[in-house]
Amino acid sequence: MPETTRPQMKPYVEAIHAYVPGKSAGDDGTPLVKLSANENPLGCSPVALAALGEVQSPAVYPDPGSHALREAIGDVHGVDPARIVCGTGSDELLNLAAQAFAGPGDEVMFSRYSFSVYDIAARRCGATPVEVDDKDYTADVDALLARASEATRVVFIANPNNPTGTYLPRAEIARLHAGLPANTLLVIDQAYAEYLDPAEGDGGLDLAAKHENVLVTRTFSKIYGLAGERIGWATGAPHLVDALNRIRGPFNVTTSGQRAALAAVRDQSFVERSREHNAATRARFAAAIEALGNHGLRAVPSEANFLLVLFEGTLSAEAARAGIAEAGYAVRHLPGQGLPQALRITIGAEEQMDDIAATLRALCEDMR
Repeated sequence: MPETTRPQMKPYVEAIHAYVPGKSAGDDGTPLVKLSANENPLGCSPVALAALGEVQSPAVYPDPGSHALREAIGDVHGVDPARIVCGTGSDELLNLAAQAFAGPGDEVMFSRYSFSVYDIAARRCGATPVEVDDKDYTADVDALLARASEATRVVFIANPNNPTGTYLPRAEIARLHAGLPANTLLVIDQAYAEYLDPAEGDGGLDLAAKHENVLVTRTFSKIYGLAGERIGWATGAPHLVDALNRIRGPFNVTTSGQRAALAAVRDQSFVERSREHNAATRARFAAAIEALGNHGLRAVPSEANFLLVLFEGTLSAEAARAGIAEAGYAVRHLPGQGLPQALRITIGAEEQMDDIAATLRALCEDMR
């Protein structure tokens, strides 16, 4: 074995491409309106903001089990609090799910154009990431089931999906689960679930309540507007929750985060207001993109708080990104995820989306 002069990174860690967050500044450092990270343009609930301002002692550790928060989440969603685990955003819980149930020699499977953390989660525990072909930017259940093997230990499915915004209905999620082996963990990442009409849910919480191989994750970073506090939660069978509790950080959710999330989850009127704003503004922006179809622009149908806009004509995604930055906005270009022809644009305020639509129209006209 050759001698080394410094600690050597594990090869599966060295293969990781670090997560790249959305930009908030131009290439020259000029601050831009940030529509690159799917943050809530309405901010957070006023009661959550008030909770963040409450006096607290930073010298005292937070509640390690997030008991009050789990009780409130359980009450809102009809879930036994004992079957809930909280995390530092849902990102921590996604990584823990892979770490607890996969390792070297195992496979972690997900659809093409999925959340980039899935690949990272697989590699950081030494498992092999397996990316399966999509169907027009949507997860293909038949392709996923056809690729599943005895080595498949974890399957990640984001619903609605990031970065495409596409959505699998309840019947398709149920079919995916039914077709997987009982010893394969299905992780349904519902980071954007609250943007759906409550009557249109994918049934993930029901599956997690009834089966031993389904874990559902959610976050307070998106519709709740608490991205800066890093709070997420997951639910599943007791043995799944137990596994995540064994390896999560012992004080992983801060006192301020727990207080803010507790207040936020109780203010469902803010969630409803955010959902309605997003749906109306997204539809308006999607119509504006559709009007540019003769220039090669196309918006992938979205159920989330963003649109993936495809540039299939003369105007390239990179040129559009630069033009939008000139207008004062940061959006997400994703060549690293195999989408060099697309921009993911967060739904902001109505006037912001109208401004971006006008910018794109002008750029298209200039290309004539």
